[in-house]
Amino acid sequence: MRILALLTVAVALAGCTAAPEQSPVNSPAPPPTTSVTRLDFPPRPRAVPLDGVEPCELLSPDQLLALSLDNPPSAYVEPSFGNAKACTIRSTTSGNVARIALVLASGADVWLSDNAQVEYTVGSIEGFAAITVRTPDVDNICNVEIDVAEGQFLDVMFRDGGNSTAVQQDHLCLGAQRVAEAAMAGLLQKR
Repeated sequence: MRILALLTVAVALAGCTAAPEQSPVNSPAPPPTTSVTRLDFPPRPRAVPLDGVEPCELLSPDQLLALSLDNPPSAYVEPSFGNAKACTIRSTTSGNVARIALVLASGADVWLSDNAQVEYTVGSIEGFAAITVRTPDVDNICNVEIDVAEGQFLDVMFRDGGNSTAVQQDHLCLGAQRVAEAAMAGLLQKR
């Protein structure tokens, strides 16, 4: 739902913006296209459907300890991802919060659209495409989206939980990457 709302706002704003007039003689060449498409994702080693998975059961007690996520996991439903099953876990040590959501309403390639209005890089975790997402002007959060099956992705969010000194976004992205690697390892053990 959040993604759909962002896309709707972007389209509405684009329609309200007038482009400056340019003469055909001196108009600049269009910039080269460097956007990533679904075809640019590395092929999945296999499909790993998220149906029937419980997000709070993906991380083992040892993984939670290694990630310094020491509060009990809390399950809920995330309406911004089509009522995805989600789990949030807080660290009393670092003050940061991790969230794992199992998105069944769209594929990870939704983040690659210009309408998503995010900055991203594409890498891989366990051979699956993993998109690190940063939202402009939102420095206290970082997401990693893993393409696990057609029309499904594993969302891992890592955010500053209100620390007295703000955590740098690069550090949050490293935290999101670590949690995403652990969650994907847990998912592959279950599937």
